[in-house]
Amino acid sequence: MIDFQTDPSRYRHWRIETDGAVANLIMDVDEKGGLFEGYELKLNSYDLSVDIELADAIQRLRFEHPEVKVVVLRSGKEKVFCAGANIRMLAGAAHSHKVNFCKFTNETRNSMEDASNHSGQFYISAVNGACAGGGYELALSTEYIILTDDGSSSVALPEVPLLAVLPGTGGLTRVTDKRKVRRDLADVFCSIEEGIKGRKAVDWRLVDETVPNSRFEETVAAKTGALAKTSDRPDGASGIELGPLSRTLSDDAVTYSTVQIELDRTAGLATVTIKGPEDSPPASAEEMTSQGDTFWPLRAARELDDAILHLRLNEMELGVIQFKTVGEGTKVVAYDDFLESESSHWLAREILLYWRRVLKRVDMTSRSLVALIEPGSCFAGTLAELAWACDRSYMAIGAFEGDNRPEASLQLSAANFGRHPMSNGLSRLETRFLGEPGKVTQIQERLGDTLSGEEADELGLVTFAYDDIDWEDEVRIFLEERASFSPDAMTGMEANLRFAGPETMETRIFGRLTAWQNWIFQRPNAVGEDGALRRYGSGQKADYNMERV
Repeated sequence: MIDFQTDPSRYRHWRIETDGAVANLIMDVDEKGGLFEGYELKLNSYDLSVDIELADAIQRLRFEHPEVKVVVLRSGKEKVFCAGANIRMLAGAAHSHKVNFCKFTNETRNSMEDASNHSGQFYISAVNGACAGGGYELALSTEYIILTDDGSSSVALPEVPLLAVLPGTGGLTRVTDKRKVRRDLADVFCSIEEGIKGRKAVDWRLVDETVPNSRFEETVAAKTGALAKTSDRPDGASGIELGPLSRTLSDDAVTYSTVQIELDRTAGLATVTIKGPEDSPPASAEEMTSQGDTFWPLRAARELDDAILHLRLNEMELGVIQFKTVGEGTKVVAYDDFLESESSHWLAREILLYWRRVLKRVDMTSRSLVALIEPGSCFAGTLAELAWACDRSYMAIGAFEGDNRPEASLQLSAANFGRHPMSNGLSRLETRFLGEPGKVTQIQERLGDTLSGEEADELGLVTFAYDDIDWEDEVRIFLEERASFSPDAMTGMEANLRFAGPETMETRIFGRLTAWQNWIFQRPNAVGEDGALRRYGSGQKADYNMERV
């Protein structure tokens, strides 16, 4: 089983060193610390184990170190920043693992950009040595790149000429869309093995600044000091410790404190149930901080995040995820309202941003997603976003015979109107009603109302609403039908339909990259016995099928 839970005491590949407003996040990969056998992580190359630690470090810097305003990404090795994803790992890994690995690394890089753009915790790269492939993609995810000008340090994206694949973590898109490198120069850059160094790297916009070794640390310090002055993160605030998640694993279930996963492998179905809060929200930001990682919105977000990752990497043949909730919708909305009222507080802001990232993780998950809004559920506010993240939603109408739980309802909060945008920059409601923008305004007028199945159906907030007579049969037919379809066709169909509306750098990274890597990573030119990934380092040139497709 691949476990996404870790903490700094267990890191083998990263170090966090904080000094007031500045933190150094140092990549020092343990060659022997790979996730699987059969390869060594030389030259600061990485596999999923390295990125699991990085994702954890980024999260801890946001929640445990509110005083940190600038994070400097560095290498702990001489003459190499990062050689990128480990080639032996890519050559030997299952196709499904490679694709999920690329998706997770993309989400991790996006979380760095999210911290820079929304949390006032800016990431910069201090590049001393070779910075190639995924290593340069790591640097591209920061807001400023300083490259030492020592005659040998360079940046490179050599995947096409060396490996017959594409940069796996958004490199092509960030080069053109984020760094705005001229198209023809980007074509040259991505077609050469040796990379670009010195002044040319600045002139081509591949890095922001290049300085000699003698002034390297001085330049990094000046940049961090300038950026720190622009941050609104609090001085002297105490963070909260992110303790280990409460989690119990069994053959057919994974149980957390607020999330339950039930596994039905025969049906290819995972049921994820989120428990709403039992208590009312705290009276103040101070009381919220004192609750630490037990505060319900943070605890639920962490557990749902881990649950989704667990299903992605450890239960790949469960093609359908159905979401359920249990609890009181009014209490969910009360927590939303509390966080909204305290959104200027650093911790409230981080929790809101974390929910945004978790919901995006749901959007990006290659499974058929369905929400079942049943009696006793609490699809309200932030949890209602799950229903609109799903490919379909089924809502019960009225009371069910022999069921004394409250009738199914939907409730809206301010969180549903722009607080948690999708990767396309629109809210899930705006995406849902792309052809009827007036609908969102009409729905917003129902803010605070408890909507019945009939009302939610009339407003277009659910796919279907059924009474007690039809509910069980309709849900069963859908689940059986979905399980009978090709998983490849489902992944392609769902990914196409989920992201209506404008394209952004983020949707391009996921949409283009996932589609093309999914294809290229299966082609003999890359992974065949005579392909580039297999022959890399052997001294033999890859044997390509030259037919253009």
